[in-house]
Amino acid sequence: MTHWALVGHDGQRARAFSLEDTALMYAADGTDATAALAALGPVPDHILRIGEGQPDAVPAALLPATPGPGLAGLVQKVPPDVIDGWVRLLLIGLTQDRPNWEGIACVRAGDIRHWVHVSAGEAVSCQSFLTPRLAATLGAKTPPDPAAVADSLSRPERLAAHLRSAEVTGNIAALSGHLIGAELAASRPYWLGQEGALIAPAGAGSDLADALEGQGVQTQRLDPESLLAPAFTALSTWLD
Repeated sequence: MTHWALVGHDGQRARAFSLEDTALMYAADGTDATAALAALGPVPDHILRIGEGQPDAVPAALLPATPGPGLAGLVQKVPPDVIDGWVRLLLIGLTQDRPNWEGIACVRAGDIRHWVHVSAGEAVSCQSFLTPRLAATLGAKTPPDPAAVADSLSRPERLAAHLRSAEVTGNIAALSGHLIGAELAASRPYWLGQEGALIAPAGAGSDLADALEGQGVQTQRLDPESLLAPAFTALSTWLD
């Protein structure tokens, strides 16, 4: 395949890319896929739509075995979870240059955080959290209070009470600390003894990364934009 395009929504805006094999030629964005493609200029016949199609059930290969018109998301029955196609695209980028990588990818997607166990190019299991949404709703502040992180990590069952105490005292850094501590407690089976990759825009993941490193978890911090080029390379080979 020589000339192709990719279009999808990254959680903030629709984005379209025009490529020659693995080389990015043009990029544009818009309010929806149609607008992004229109802003791209001449569009090739083959368009890969991110998020289109029936989601693949986890465990699933990040790069599907059979090429199709779209890259669908992922779905998990127990516990119920959904990973959208754009997050799957980023995970493909993560593993493109790390074919034997095994660990936990924690992906910030808008106001959701996805924890995905990745092994041998597969999403083995996942667990998602609304912590960023809750933090925004409560007006939490970063950096989080380390004492609050430790408190809710050790006693997550008291999260609601901890949040009320922080609200009453006006300690908004403790709000974020308690939320992160509870998330770490719930996600312990994912990060304990694992290597981690935190995929989040600059400034959006340092609080969680710091908390993980405080627990002795080696965490690589990655900007989502840095994973697009390797993802395009993998998809170009897949489509050929």
